Amino acid sequence: QVQLVESGGGLVQAGGSLRLACAVSGRTFDRYTVAWFRQAPGKEREFVAAIGWTTYYSDSVKGRVTISRDNAKNTVYLQMNSLNREDTDVYYCAADPRGSTFYTYIPSYDFWGQGTQVTVSS
Repeated sequence: QVQLVESGGGLVQAGGSLRLACAVSGRTFDRYTVAWFRQAPGKEREFVAAIGWTTYYSDSVKGRVTISRDNAKNTVYLQMNSLNREDTDVYYCAADPRGSTFYTYIPSYDFWGQGTQVTVSS
């Protein structure tokens, strides 16, 4: 069983930055595709970024967000800059141990974290 634990969320002013972290259990972490999604109340879960053999970003965050991984620590990071109120959401990380490249496809991800709240104030 793979477990994911997010951290790093919080309250930040518009224009500020946050770095989220996703700690992932699993022996073959370096083969996993790991992604970040976000979801606001009453809305569908939205893809943010993914990292596998490469990185992939949604158009809404491209240029403001960087996803990276530290395989020695089994952790994926999401560095978010120039935050605005539209970035306010619960952010979830998800893992696909098969390492697929269907980065935005939610059913590809077998394991999910509990989420971390990001709130951007104006």
